[in-house]
Amino acid sequence: MLFSMTREDDLLRLVVAAHALTRVAANETRNEAPSAQWRTLRILREHGPQRLGELATISRVSQPGMTRLIGQMVSAGLVSRDADPSDARVQIVGITDAGIDALDVWLDQLRGALAPHFTDLDDAGWAAIATAADALDAATRIPEVVR
Repeated sequence: MLFSMTREDDLLRLVVAAHALTRVAANETRNEAPSAQWRTLRILREHGPQRLGELATISRVSQPGMTRLIGQMVSAGLVSRDADPSDARVQIVGITDAGIDALDVWLDQLRGALAPHFTDLDDAGWAAIATAADALDAATRIPEVVR
């Protein structure tokens, strides 16, 4: 059955394809770390230290789940966790140098795992991917959090 695709259908196709790429990347890099870890490290690198609750909201992880994840990441030396000077009940999480290095290594592994799936893409295909990536990045940019 042939039907007309709407813009919303195209967005849905992008989301589904992105999930498939995530599965491919996870399988091919054989990386056991949860995707929330990499998402959290990217947020911290791009936006600087954040309150634990804000990180949970931005990463779409429950606060108890983020607390557990941050505990694991502190133990691994990927992030630091300190009390907020203005409110000791609030924890501020920041990325460490080891966290930056781990994120860079993972991103390189990710590039290497995905590249073979696109070897047949021509310049027009790469241009379409670049355009879609720019549009998605702009539309989903995390707003700066004001503390």
